[in-house]
Amino acid sequence: MRILLIEDDSILGAAVRDQIAADGHSIDWVARLDAARAHLRSAAYDLMLLDLMLPDGHGVAFLRELRGSGNATPVIILTALDRLSDRIEGLNAGADDYLVKPFDLAELSARVNAVARRYAGNPNPLMQVGDLTVDMATRSIDRAGTRIDLTAREWALFEAFLQRPTQVLSKAQLEDRLYAFGEEVESNTIEVHVSRLRKKLGHDRIETVRGLGYRLGRAP
Repeated sequence: MRILLIEDDSILGAAVRDQIAADGHSIDWVARLDAARAHLRSAAYDLMLLDLMLPDGHGVAFLRELRGSGNATPVIILTALDRLSDRIEGLNAGADDYLVKPFDLAELSARVNAVARRYAGNPNPLMQVGDLTVDMATRSIDRAGTRIDLTAREWALFEAFLQRPTQVLSKAQLEDRLYAFGEEVESNTIEVHVSRLRKKLGHDRIETVRGLGYRLGRAP
């Protein structure tokens, strides 16, 4: 997934960024709401992690603004405000989850994955894709008792296909999944990683739709 983190605490922000990146997601980190608005105008995000007390405004007002404009991107609030009334206000404003600081980074990862599964229409972490059993919670793949290991980038691309199993994803959409891994995306990066996925998962697992992009194949 591509995730937008809105957090002005530099120590916590760095820890969350590193955790999310280690989970195989791409993440953009901003410290202000005006920067968040700019990012949302230029990129599509799968999830937002939102602090409430920010230098240029309150996260709840920003969330109401998003929902009022029709933006349905999932949002997890990360805040030190722990009163019941604060939680109710955040959830009623349109948040999908509410995590009180300080929190365990492993719990954050679990909540991110849970929200992503709900929005993908499959809250069960186990998915069957042909002869593959995919555990979205542990990011593991099994075929007939044999584990298949993917790199972080390979998983990021495979997850994109799993979340939109019937859709054709363009090269640009797939490149977005690798955007924040710390390197520029080379012109053949997607082709290289798709080729590696096919070798590990089966050559028919990912179909090429000529002139448009790729989609999850119907391989048995």
